[in-house]
Amino acid sequence: MVLVTAALAVLGPAGSADAAAVCGGRQVKAVRFTGGELRVYKTHGYACALTVASAPGARRQMSVTLQARGGGPVSDSGRFTQQAGPVSVHAINRCVRASGSIAGRSAATGWILC
Repeated sequence: MVLVTAALAVLGPAGSADAAAVCGGRQVKAVRFTGGELRVYKTHGYACALTVASAPGARRQMSVTLQARGGGPVSDSGRFTQQAGPVSVHAINRCVRASGSIAGRSAATGWILC
């Protein structure tokens, strides 16, 4: 119970606006698409990405993928109510690309942070 309480203190309750802040660092890219937004953050040599629904609600298929150039992709997908991710990769002196989707609608960044 203490662990759950600590997680809620850090992440906020499910459905809160604070839940999307789990990446930390500064936001370097946001790509809006029908149903949500793909967000990419950078901090201390790491890139982090998440896909956030514009209207949290019923569970629906969501995904987020982040890849550093020269490395393999890191993904999170499933049926979520608010967001997919966060996922992060080591990105010192490396370009990254991200993609995200919600219920069949998607967005991608192309290579960024080069």
